[in-house]
Amino acid sequence: MLSSLQNISKELPILIAGPTASGKSALAGELAAKYGGVIVNADALQVFSDWRVLTARPTAADETQHQHHLYGHVAGDFAYSVGHWLRDVTPLLTTGQRPIIVGGTGLYFTALTQGLADIPPTAPDIRALGDQKIAAGELGDMLDEIDPDTRARIDTKNPVRIQRAWEVWRTTGKSLAQWQDSTPPPVLPLQNTHPILLNADKDWLNQRIASRFDAMLSGGALDEARTNAPGWNPALPSAKAIGASQLIQYLAGTLSLDAARDSATIATRQYAKRQRSWFRARMAGWSGLNLP
Repeated sequence: MLSSLQNISKELPILIAGPTASGKSALAGELAAKYGGVIVNADALQVFSDWRVLTARPTAADETQHQHHLYGHVAGDFAYSVGHWLRDVTPLLTTGQRPIIVGGTGLYFTALTQGLADIPPTAPDIRALGDQKIAAGELGDMLDEIDPDTRARIDTKNPVRIQRAWEVWRTTGKSLAQWQDSTPPPVLPLQNTHPILLNADKDWLNQRIASRFDAMLSGGALDEARTNAPGWNPALPSAKAIGASQLIQYLAGTLSLDAARDSATIATRQYAKRQRSWFRARMAGWSGLNLP
């Protein structure tokens, strides 16, 4: 993959985005080995400490080869937001070591390079009410309450984005679109970076997704699930790790391992599709690298 890249800057921060299972972490390691730098996570699930294998975090061996930051540093029950990530990543941009920021969470990259509105934290009672509505199947009602401008900007098929927009409005009295329109300047403007977007062929990526989940099972994902099973709560932020609920169901005897594998693989493909849609819509200014 590295051989396909031309004119890599020797100084600018490198940004690597792409769908899940496309090889982002491997590319970051290759770049760090050849050009130097520290690897910084931009994946919303790899921040959590309790699902290392299942979220494809770098291995302990990877971390001995290069410095890694913002991986597994957050407890699984903490509601870690893009605002938290932006505050955590900002000091890493001024250490004198070039950051190689890699991940599949498009919102992190847009917040970094385009700015992030300083939205107050969601009130606990509003968060609880939102959770209740989701559990009661009232997602459509929540979407109907969101203003048209915000609906046009969010992924209306993503329950997390719908709930977030609804909570912002109920907490602040201002729509998410209004907050976004008053966004301050970005911490790291895109023109001051070397951005790389991995464009993965769908069939090629689907094969990698299937084989990677099998590799996760062989690499300890079931042991990880057993460790997490006693305190399992599907409402936890880290419980959104794809495959977590399926493996917990397998351990509980309510799902066969084959069914768990199939369900997790399908969910991962759907997630990759949403990622590709986000990248096409929001990251047109990035340098594309076609795969395979």
